[in-house]
Amino acid sequence: MPSNIVLVTGVAGELGGKLLARLGNNPDFERVIGVDTVAPDKTVLQRMGHAEFVRADIRNPLIAKVISTAEVDTVVHASCTAHPAGPGRRTAIKEVNVIGTMRLLAACQRSPLVKKLVVKSTAAVYGASARSQAVFTEDSELIPTSSSGYAKDAVEMEGYVRGLVRRRPDITTTLFRFANIIGPETDTVLSRYFALPVVPTVFGFDARIQLLHSSDALAVLERATLEDKPGVFNVGSEGVLTLSQAIRRAGRVELPMPRSVVPSVGKVLRGARVVDFSADQVRLLNFGRVVDITKLKDEFGYTPRWTTRETFDDYIAGRGLRPVLDGSKLAGLAGKVLVAAATGQSR
Repeated sequence: MPSNIVLVTGVAGELGGKLLARLGNNPDFERVIGVDTVAPDKTVLQRMGHAEFVRADIRNPLIAKVISTAEVDTVVHASCTAHPAGPGRRTAIKEVNVIGTMRLLAACQRSPLVKKLVVKSTAAVYGASARSQAVFTEDSELIPTSSSGYAKDAVEMEGYVRGLVRRRPDITTTLFRFANIIGPETDTVLSRYFALPVVPTVFGFDARIQLLHSSDALAVLERATLEDKPGVFNVGSEGVLTLSQAIRRAGRVELPMPRSVVPSVGKVLRGARVVDFSADQVRLLNFGRVVDITKLKDEFGYTPRWTTRETFDDYIAGRGLRPVLDGSKLAGLAGKVLVAAATGQSR
């Protein structure tokens, strides 16, 4: 039987908002509460049934009062930001990821009524490098690509979750490590990257990319809320695309660049508020990352409906992407502009 009173964090985001609406239309739940610092999208507010929105900051210790007063027994932590799509304030995002998680889990620990915790994490905790495994399992070592990036936040957050499991083994805890989520309505680094007319890549690299459809991400979060499925699970679609294949399928023009120039080009795009290329993201586009989902299928009991190829094609169709015309001329012009800008920034 599903729990009676559920609290969902991060409901201003696409995934958290849609989950709030799904649960709010499930009559088995007595109460569904969504919390965030800003309200969800209007479409979520219109469709969320008997769910309610409470403006609250999980970084504030008062989140404990929300949980205790409402007698929450299930917490779904969906506010962790792995890679903001556009330039954002790094300090604020880190605070939500790390301090916010710490406050939230401390509140869960203190409340004797909390019996279930579902956490959205990221496969970025495995890192991406020339020495990375071909396929990561849930037992693989967590090696974020940088000491201060968003993946490092997720590693810290998972540490807090493990601490809670040790102190409160009575809480059924499910943690998902999501591959890169993409979909027709999803605003992520990759959705912006593949929409660029000319897509910068690293010369000599053609990374394997594994994606996850936003509807599959939503489905596993909903199932973990409805059923007791404890454990850590990788979540990704079956199959992979190479970066060059994805660029061609999107009708974009690939622009291979020297590896030394790419970080500077990333700064140019970030400064133009186009897409936020963190060091983690650049390394992913160099080396790729693929996770094994055997445990998700066998133990959790869920097989993703969308393959990586189907996921990417749905993103293309949903975004209405059309092949770029005069690609060779555009690539030449864009290459000169980006390299000139990057060279200017690096001085």
